[in-house]
Amino acid sequence: MEFGRHGDLRFCGAAMAAPELKAWFVREVLPLEAALMRLLRRSVRNQSDVDDLCQDIYVRVYEAARHEIPRPAKPFVFTIARNLLVDRVRREHVVPIEAVADLDALGVANDAPPPDRTIIAREELRRLQIALERLPRRCRQAVWMKKVDGLSRSEIAQRMGIAEKTVKRHLADGMCALADMVYGEAAETSEGGHE
Repeated sequence: MEFGRHGDLRFCGAAMAAPELKAWFVREVLPLEAALMRLLRRSVRNQSDVDDLCQDIYVRVYEAARHEIPRPAKPFVFTIARNLLVDRVRREHVVPIEAVADLDALGVANDAPPPDRTIIAREELRRLQIALERLPRRCRQAVWMKKVDGLSRSEIAQRMGIAEKTVKRHLADGMCALADMVYGEAAETSEGGHE
């Protein structure tokens, strides 16, 4: 995937570095690619246009996320896809019945996950809660204020009475430790984690 040059990005009033945005994109948007490609293949007559359309969708998602990260990502991505497909159909002045039918059949507007995803999500949430409790206290506080309360690094630094650089280190250490504990090879939820 190709991206242009991006400076500091904004998220909830705080500067968000391009690597953080890229990490969100890889974590939240790219896993939707298989479903997105299925939608595009069913909705576009000229199959050689599918890759270009997918790239256009990614560019629009990325550009929009520079200003504010959409939560959840899936409905946002598929809304952009739908809008691009509708614009394309308008430009062609031809409305293929299959395009409209497939978009409605996909049911992306329904945010309710299927039962198996609910069970998996609850298990992931439980593992995350255990991992969060294992973080050192100051690191846990910084991660909580950033990810749950949505505070900027400067606001966290002010509340914790520490330097912004220290907050940045706490956040980086905390997120890496959480990722290792929750998704690492060992995934040791019953044994000790990183300190």
